[in-house]
Amino acid sequence: MCLAVPVKVLELFADNEMARCRVGEGETFVNASLALLEEAPKPGEYLIVHAGFALRKLEPDDAEETIHLLRSMLAASV
Repeated sequence: MCLAVPVKVLELFADNEMARCRVGEGETFVNASLALLEEAPKPGEYLIVHAGFALRKLEPDDAEETIHLLRSMLAASV
């Protein structure tokens, strides 16, 4: 099963083709390709990432709500 997750952009590199992103508030980071986006995000913005590719930008409220829902589902399954 695959899951697209919201991430927060920390920095851009490689001529804005890649972004280093934080998953949630923890110490998990991913590098995401920005090749599928029409315009590069800015640090601090949220993206939805699947299989290493940023699919679209997210509003901060939507990203935080999704992170909260994912954490709730994880807690309920333990």
